[in-house]
Amino acid sequence: MTTMGFIRYRSDYKYQLAEGYEISTLIRPGVDINTDYINLDVAGKLLVKKSYAWDGPSGLVKDTQKNMRASLVHDALYQLMRNKHLSARTWRKAADIQFMELCKQDGVSNRTANLWYRGLRRYGKPAASPENKKKVARAPPVDE
Repeated sequence: MTTMGFIRYRSDYKYQLAEGYEISTLIRPGVDINTDYINLDVAGKLLVKKSYAWDGPSGLVKDTQKNMRASLVHDALYQLMRNKHLSARTWRKAADIQFMELCKQDGVSNRTANLWYRGLRRYGKPAASPENKKKVARAPPVDE
């Protein structure tokens, strides 16, 4: 879709991929999922495409090189849940585990990664909910 005379945009993003990223995940959907910026196949291969934007780790977690990859994968998986491509009831725990495991692989201590995992389990549910799908804003606004 293309607009003229105004733009549509989403806010709240801090980072953007300079090139695509591929990883094998714990998530195994029943059918291949293909969106503009995220692909996930039935074998669990996740492709996050170039130019994908995300907000990094959330809550009290400071953005570092040790949790950036985990936040990318986790945000992409949660986005698939918010947009109803994946069931949060079925896959949210696996996405949270994936975040924890990637943090450990990238140098976060076991204690800290487990603490962050417990935070995701306790407070992360709304972020995977379709009710919290990112809103599209318009500029300039429509006159009322």
